[in-house]
Amino acid sequence: MPFEAIRWLIKAKSHTPSDKTRILKGYIMPEAFILFKTEPSHERDVYLSLTSHEAVQEVHALYGEFDLLARISSDSAQNLTNLLMKEFRTIQGIRDTQTLIAVEY
Repeated sequence: MPFEAIRWLIKAKSHTPSDKTRILKGYIMPEAFILFKTEPSHERDVYLSLTSHEAVQEVHALYGEFDLLARISSDSAQNLTNLLMKEFRTIQGIRDTQTLIAVEY
């Protein structure tokens, strides 16, 4: 679901922005945004690897310092950590990442 649709749904149901995961999953799930730098000419391969992963909610190609942005969610903070440390770091073609973990505000 694109970010704009989430914003509309939040407004329509009078939820606060921190409730977006409740709307989508029924309860709060840990989320993270990952910025990816890829090896030259590997952008599409990494993009396809990310889109096929069940924890990935969205993937966007970018222009600028980073090549891709992914939003991931998991059923627990521990599983989110495992995804970040073990699975996403092993995707071939990734040169560097920056992870932003979403928190309740």
